[in-house]
Amino acid sequence: MKLTFHGAAKMVTGANYLLETGDPSTSSGQTRILIDCGLFQGGSFAEHQNYKPFPYDPKSIDAVFITHAHIDHIGRLPLLYKAGFRGEIFSTPPTNDVAEYLLLDSEHLLAKEAEEKNMPPLYSINDVNEAMTLWKGIKYHQKLRVKNFEVELYDAGHILGSASIKVKEIKTGKIVVFSGDLGNVPAPLVKDTEYIDNADYALIESAYGNRVHEDINIRKETLEDLIEETIKASGVLLIPAFAMERTQDMLFELNDLVENGRIPKAPVFIDSPLAIKLTAIYKKYSQDPDYFDKETLDHMRKGDSIFDFPGLKMTLTTEQSKEINSVLPPKIIIAGAGMSQGGRILHHESRYLSDPKSAILFIGYQVAGSLGRRIMDGIKSVKIFGQEIPVKCKVKNISGYSAHADQPRLLDWLKPMKESLKKVFVVQGEEEQMAPLTNKIRDEIAIDAVMPSEGEEIML
Repeated sequence: MKLTFHGAAKMVTGANYLLETGDPSTSSGQTRILIDCGLFQGGSFAEHQNYKPFPYDPKSIDAVFITHAHIDHIGRLPLLYKAGFRGEIFSTPPTNDVAEYLLLDSEHLLAKEAEEKNMPPLYSINDVNEAMTLWKGIKYHQKLRVKNFEVELYDAGHILGSASIKVKEIKTGKIVVFSGDLGNVPAPLVKDTEYIDNADYALIESAYGNRVHEDINIRKETLEDLIEETIKASGVLLIPAFAMERTQDMLFELNDLVENGRIPKAPVFIDSPLAIKLTAIYKKYSQDPDYFDKETLDHMRKGDSIFDFPGLKMTLTTEQSKEINSVLPPKIIIAGAGMSQGGRILHHESRYLSDPKSAILFIGYQVAGSLGRRIMDGIKSVKIFGQEIPVKCKVKNISGYSAHADQPRLLDWLKPMKESLKKVFVVQGEEEQMAPLTNKIRDEIAIDAVMPSEGEEIML
């Protein structure tokens, strides 16, 4: 069995792992599957990587298994189809539902960027639509055989429908596990991360491999305090939020704060057509115990609409979005994109970053090179729509609202596999996060751990 790292090796984005077994020269042939096929994100290097041809023949891939619907895990699937892939794509049903919205939104943004830079589009809407016809939903623990592999999904607790993927080579019984993105426990909405107790090899994400998140009570108090301070100052609280999970988590938290009278009254705008559409999918699954935790299910059964509360306004159209400007502060604006790399949040940042009474709150991972990361790191001015905007507002980061596990939880995920694991591959992180986690795995769990390089092949 051979594993090759074609993305997210010593970087966060572009997850794409090729697992293959068998001899192509024999009658039984070869089995080749991909785990994820993500877009590289963050700066010109990532853009260049996305335009490079796949380092394998897409026509030879039997199936693709998707851990979750974030674009850095699914964003090159239409390109894979365009290059000749005609196998099947598998994920949980919620991931299947969400992926189409996210891929169409990504195609629109990529096409706009390509036009501005006089480059050919990476792929078309037709490529998205055709790729979706290959997609099939499978439930957690529904074992699926693809030639000489048996595949099973476990709940990763990261976002709605997210999965860790366990692959067993039928001939030898060897097992390799792909963590996907592991959740931050406890998550406001989805169920906690499931543990896997037996594997020979594991790939583990490391986005927060050298961090410890705030306590759940501290993160909520910090959010409450920031809202109170901003409203008292008659400012605007900007929250760049990923349309998937982070927006819904914020709605859940704000619903609780508003209904319990813990924050002053102020209008809350969800200024993201994509987030509004995805919230409808959350509502679809919100009473399904396969995907939502007990606390959320109890709220729903008591008649509490967790995605609706007094003062909440959803702005679907461009005209509705523009009308936010006419609403005097104080107000709260949650808008995409989560790393401020595009979307409606840029319009609000151009208006309010320079206002000392206002604040910007980061609640999700900010990849190196992104506008959000530069603001979070303390840059004094930024260029938005060709204009230099001074950053004078308060800048706050609450990592406790991240959907990613921190270092202790990453280690906890590995521990049940300790007795059987031969090696751990640390992926999906920046090197300053990966290296400490790699050392912790070696020192505390006594398992061989390495940071693979792009294109590296490993015989398992």
